[in-house]
Amino acid sequence: MKQLWKRNIVAATVLLFVCAAVYLNWKYASGLPDGAATDVGQKILGESTLVSGGAQTGEEESGAGETSGVEETSSDAGDDYFASARLSRQQARDSAIALLREAAESETADVAVANEAAETIQVLAGYALAEAQIENLVTAKGYSECVAFMGDGAISVVVEKEGGLQAEDVAKITEIVLSETDYTTDQITVLEAN
Repeated sequence: MKQLWKRNIVAATVLLFVCAAVYLNWKYASGLPDGAATDVGQKILGESTLVSGGAQTGEEESGAGETSGVEETSSDAGDDYFASARLSRQQARDSAIALLREAAESETADVAVANEAAETIQVLAGYALAEAQIENLVTAKGYSECVAFMGDGAISVVVEKEGGLQAEDVAKITEIVLSETDYTTDQITVLEAN
């Protein structure tokens, strides 16, 4: 009985940490103003470094009148959100899987804890596959960007669409999620990235 209790606590704690990391990432990223460059350490998102070592934002020009470096387009700012959201989601999952593997491979871990850790790893891998499939299908329907966040009882899908998200767009995306997962319509949230 005590082993079952420990196993459930470990699995619940890891799942709670993963969900909290995904939520905090989404909350932090959605609070940023449109097109704002954000400091991450010493690097500014959207800024590229040339081979010669100089920083280039796409606004500086070379002496010959040609733009040197990589130019930032208006869609790059939105792409940064989606790229950073995917990266943060993957990092949170990787750290959770590492913790689960440590728990399963621990010499003091019993068979039940190892089995529960393996099951949780499989669930997280299933989430990753389903999220990738949903993102691919949504972008195939004509949306420029999409990122999905799956959790134990809900899924959030964030999309970027020129002209704004309409009710018919939400219906299309909801239909995709319903076809790829076991979620119900009340567990699906569709948001537009600003």
